[in-house]
Amino acid sequence: MEDYITEDNPVRFIDAFVSNLDLAKLGFTRAQPGETGRPAYDPGDLLRLYLYGYLNRVRSSRLLERETRVNLEVMWRLGKLAPDFKTIADFRRDNLKAIKQVCRECTLLCRKLKLFGGELVAVDGSKFKAVNNRRRNFNAARLTKAIKAI
Repeated sequence: MEDYITEDNPVRFIDAFVSNLDLAKLGFTRAQPGETGRPAYDPGDLLRLYLYGYLNRVRSSRLLERETRVNLEVMWRLGKLAPDFKTIADFRRDNLKAIKQVCRECTLLCRKLKLFGGELVAVDGSKFKAVNNRRRNFNAARLTKAIKAI
C-alpha cells in the first residue's frame, strides 16, 4: 500500500502532525492504555481518522466508518483498522475540547508553513421565513379568479 500513497499526500501530513502531539497532555481519554481488559483504539489513530474526514468534508461517523473500508489512504494510515461508527462518535464526544485544541494547532501550523493562503471566505447566514400558505399562494386559476374579482 505504501506505493500508492505519494510523498506529497495530505494523509502523510496528518500522520506526521499527530505523531508529534502529546495526546495525554492535550487531554485525550485513553491515551494511556489500561492495566486490564482489551486495549482501546489508539486515540492517535482515531484523531488521524477524524482529521482526515475534516479535511475531506466527511463529517458523519457512519461515512468515516465506510472510509476505513473503501479508502486506500485511510486503510494505509490506520493499518486496516476499521472502528465502527459508534466508536468514532464516542471518541468525538469524549474528546471534543482536545480535538478543538488540535484543530487550532493544525491551523496555526498550516498558516506558519504557508500551506494555505489568507483568502477571504464569507458565508451568508441569512434566514428568511417562507410565507407560502394557501391564502398567499396563487396558481394560474386562482390568479385569474382574483383578477376578475378586482
